Amino acid sequence: MELRMTTTFPSISISTDRLVMRPFEMADIPAYIEMMNDEMVTAWTDGPHPYTQVDAERWVRRIAPAERTSGHGIALAVTEFLTQRLVGSVRLLNTDWRTLASEVRYITAPWARGEGYATEGVLAVAEWLFRDQGFERIELRTPADNTAAQQVAQKLGCISEGVLRNARIARTRTENGTDGGWTDIRTDLIVWGLLPEDLDGVAEQLADAGGYGTYNDWK
Repeated sequence: MELRMTTTFPSISISTDRLVMRPFEMADIPAYIEMMNDEMVTAWTDGPHPYTQVDAERWVRRIAPAERTSGHGIALAVTEFLTQRLVGSVRLLNTDWRTLASEVRYITAPWARGEGYATEGVLAVAEWLFRDQGFERIELRTPADNTAAQQVAQKLGCISEGVLRNARIARTRTENGTDGGWTDIRTDLIVWGLLPEDLDGVAEQLADAGGYGTYNDWK
């Protein structure tokens, strides 16, 4: 069997009609802090809360770059093409270089929700991963009550493959929470699989539905 020698992703920028996905920069920190302290992001992610300047600097300077250089995955800031405003993030992680599979997670800033940005960003990264990097599988794991994340998976053509029961710790608001009004809860995870053939026609269907045009560039 031929062994794949590459075990890290290249440093890239991926562009769509509306978005640019690129490595995080220090200039992203104020907007990133604001996004990470949003209630929905706090509820469904495992980032520190409250999310501080120190946390953001550690992410931009150390954690995000190490995702790529370690071979674990890649973390990309998602920005609007016209305004350069931070829309969110798309992150590949738990990458298996032998099976050519990776997990994707995504976050959208509160002001940018409802515009199809998460679907557009993840679709562009998936196409790059399949077509340019030769990967064979992407996995998404969405909390059972996070319907917005599930809608993204469905729009991308992902196949629901099962449920991991009680598999993730999320947060919920409580008057007596020990962390600024938040307390931990357990939740099921819905597992979604995406293969290269699942994307056939997806970009065109979304464009025809008025969501956005197809992406066309990565470098």
